[in-house]
This record gives sequence, structure tokens and C-alpha cells, in this order.
Amino acid sequence: MRRFKSVAAIIGAGLLTAIAACGSSTSPGSSSGAGPSGVLTLSDESGALWTCGFNPFNSSVSYLDFGPVYEPLMFVDTLENAKVTPWLATGYSWSNGNKTVTFTIRKGVTWSDGKPFSAADVVYTFNLLKKYPALDVNAIWSVLSSVTQKGSDQVAVNFKNAAVPYFYYVADQVPIVPEHIWSKLTNPVTYNDPNPVGTGAYTVKCKPEQITFLANKRYWQPGEPKIAQVNEPAFTSNDPANTELATGQAQWGAQYIPSIKTFYASKSPAYHYWFPPISNVSIFINLKNPILSNVAVRQAMAYAINRTKVSQIGESGYEPAANQTGVVTPTFSSWEDTAAAAQYNYTYNPAKAEQILTNAGFKKNSSGIFVSPSGKPLSFTIINEGGYSDWVASMQVIQSELRAVGIQITPENLAGTDYDTRLFDGSFDLAYYDETGGPSPYYEFRQWLYSANTAPIGKQATTNFERYSNPATDQLINEYATTTSVATQHNIMDQLEQVMLKDVPLIPVTEEVDWYQYDTAAFTGWATPANAYAQPAAYQTPDLGIMLLHLAPKK
Repeated sequence: MRRFKSVAAIIGAGLLTAIAACGSSTSPGSSSGAGPSGVLTLSDESGALWTCGFNPFNSSVSYLDFGPVYEPLMFVDTLENAKVTPWLATGYSWSNGNKTVTFTIRKGVTWSDGKPFSAADVVYTFNLLKKYPALDVNAIWSVLSSVTQKGSDQVAVNFKNAAVPYFYYVADQVPIVPEHIWSKLTNPVTYNDPNPVGTGAYTVKCKPEQITFLANKRYWQPGEPKIAQVNEPAFTSNDPANTELATGQAQWGAQYIPSIKTFYASKSPAYHYWFPPISNVSIFINLKNPILSNVAVRQAMAYAINRTKVSQIGESGYEPAANQTGVVTPTFSSWEDTAAAAQYNYTYNPAKAEQILTNAGFKKNSSGIFVSPSGKPLSFTIINEGGYSDWVASMQVIQSELRAVGIQITPENLAGTDYDTRLFDGSFDLAYYDETGGPSPYYEFRQWLYSANTAPIGKQATTNFERYSNPATDQLINEYATTTSVATQHNIMDQLEQVMLKDVPLIPVTEEVDWYQYDTAAFTGWATPANAYAQPAAYQTPDLGIMLLHLAPKK
């Protein structure tokens, strides 16, 4: 399970071409009066048994329900030039100097419990995030001023400043919830949501060992869904999940498979895979740690890690080596400040790593570990997802490389729920993790570096887990959202890359790909490089729901 959204288009000036109000939505798959049939099984290794909670604002479980159960206003396909498809809204238009986007809300939609869906539910959802900031995982209320209803079927989303790039967050990344249920909750933040009521194509039944998605008989799209049942077993490690795929017991996979051609693809001509690069897997550095707050330590670590070796050994070469600018290449190569990257030259250089520490006053002790001038050894723990065999293997490489330059790290390979808790609360020295990204590098940088996305140690951060905070960086992130000038956007991104290169708030190690294996023997409609209608990994939100509406049993 890798929880992120993807990457391949540019929202900003590019999205302005799609700003005109959209017309009515069409069903993403072909209509049929036969009714849903068949059972599809997902193999999405989770690292733990299911908690059977489906709160769509809880980052650790939202990938399970945002899409198939809860739906957005619009779907933004980040693999097809940010193509916008109307969903719970039939159209949208910008006004007020791109400070207001008004959505026309779809009529005739019902919640899965039979209650009518309306514009009031949309307004309620947005204001719920304002009232409970812990639910606002993308910190949209740091840029919003108000969300109000206009007439019976329109919702006006008002920004403090021009904010075209934020269309992605408000239209595609906010799951709409029913006011008649959520308004009665004592604490929506801690609400487990065991029996979610959504507008989506599926309802949910859950046991710790398996989640079962069942076709929603009240779904608003005629002829959808075509698949009657989707099973998602819980896997605590990659190996059994991979075996399910290789033996045909599961048809859709979303995890790392070593030697994939031999282990999987060779087993059947119907077995396929596609790994589009999307974001970064990084070492998050707890900047509140007094030793790790020293930039010399962070810079030394960045030079000491052989990213290419991690890619080859930990990820079988499927995930390319990342770079310290943080810009994913080749997906976003046009955004990389190659001159700045060359100036810092964060290639594998253990000698330079040791030189940086020596110049900063660190000395090696009898065990070969560098010690600070105050006598503190460079010895840290790093939390990791124990169920991800590729991440465990990657960490062994990183541990060895850092030890070679006098930095000791001790991996803690944790179960999924323990890992999430410690990551979000900041209970770590170092952490290995990936972010969701978005339709340009800006979105991942905003997740990493925007202070509104972090929190004090002991409280849940939404994405900025390293606890980075710099008013000048915040200003750059805010300025990007106000401009539609491509030149200005690139200039701002160059400055944000300088933050990554100079301050090293975190260390990108490999470029995270969308893990995706699929079996064409029994089902049609899969996303492919030639038909990239959605992010294909089963953990993508809300793309999972879009994928399920395209898939159909083979006749």
C-alpha cells in the first residue's frame, strides 16, 4: 500500500485552458442494462489487518474509500494533461480574478442510504474541514476565505487570493460526506466510520482479514458499476500478496514484486504491469531533534547515500534513483534547476560527507561513529514500513552506506498502524516515506515544506512530517498559487529547489512509481500507457473509484 496521488501534467497556466464551465458528465464506462456481475480481487499489501475504519479524512485509511464510496466534485486525471471530468458537480467556472470557483452541483444523486444529495452537503463538507483542521489534510483553509451556497444547486468556493492551482485540491481531493450523518457526530476527527454512507458506486462490508465492496444499487451513473463485488484481502507482507497475483487468485495488484518478469509476467500472457513514476520515497528528518537540526549532518547524509545502489538493490531498478532537488525526472524534467543541482552535486560522495562533518566540529569515536562537539553520537533510529520488503531491503543499503561514513542508523520495521501513528505524531528521528505529489512538482513541495501542513511534536502533521517551517518558503508556496505565469512558476520552483539543496529538510532517495499489475483474462477496461484515464495503482484516490467504473467482466 502506497498512499499517494500522481503526476504528469501541469496545473496552473495549463489548467486555464480548462477553466470554462464543463458540461454534463458522461459515464466513464459503457452503459449496460444487464446489471453488475463478477468478483474482482485486489492484492494491495497493507502491512496489517484492516481496522475496518473508513473515515475519508484519515490519511491512513482514506485510500480505501475515497473514490469507490465517497466521491469528489470533479476528477482531475493527472496522467492525461490534468483532464477534468465532471463528477458530483456537472460544471464549474472561475470569476473574481480567479479568486472564486463556482461549482454546479449534480441533481438526482442519492446517498447509499437513500437520502438525497445536495449542494448543502458540499458546503457542509468544506466547512467541516474549517471547523476541524485535523481533517483538512491538504490545508486548503489556509488559502480559502469562505464556501457558500448560491441558489439550489451552486457552491461558491472563495479564495483569499488568486488560486488556480488549488482547483486540484478543492475539486479532486475533497471527499464529500453526508451532512445528515456527520453533523450528528461528537468528534468527526476520531470517528472510525465503520459503515460509510457515500454517493459512490460501492458500499462496504469489512472484517479484519478482508474488505468487501458491493455494488451500490442506488448509484447515480446508469449502468454502473459493472462489477458486482470487489474483494480486498489484508496482507501483512508482500510475499503472500504477490503469490495471489502470480497464481491468478487476484487480478489487480499494487505492490513491489521482485523479478517481476519471471515471478509474475511469465506465468500468463494475460499478466501485465506498468510503473509510471510519480513522486519520491524520502528520508524524513525530524528537524526538532537537536542533532538533526544541524544542517551539516543532513548534508552529510545526502552525500553518503548511493541512491542508484538503493534503486538497484532495494527496488530491482523499477524505481529510478531520486535527486536532491526533489523534482521527479523524467516526468517533470522541465522543472529541474539543473544549474543549481550541478552546483551542489549531490552525487554519491562519502569522502565529502566525512569532510562536511569534520569541518562542522564532529570527530569519530573509537567505534568509528562521529560525535558532536558536545559529545552526542550520530546515532539515530529510522522508522520503516516492515511489510514493504522493498523498503526493508532499501533500508539495509542505506544503513550500510551511512555506517561507512560514521553515521549509525537503526531501522525499526513497524506494522502499518504503529508506523502511521509515529510518523504523523513526529515520534521518530528519521522516517522512510512517500508523499502523494500532484499534477506538477509544486504539490509535493507544498506537502514537504508548507508550515500549515505540520504540527508540534505529539500532534498529527498532515504531510510536513519533518516539521519544516520557514516564512520565506511559505511565501514562495503562496505566491505560486496566485500566478498563472509559467515563467513565474518556474522561478518560484527554482527557489524551492534551492531550499532542498541548501537546507536538506529531507532526502529523496528513489522515485516512487505507481505499482500496478493487472490480469486481462477475466476483466477488461484496464488503464494502460496508451489509455491513461486514471492513476492505475489501487491505493490512489479518488482514482480507485474511476478505475472500478471502467472495469468490466469479460464477456
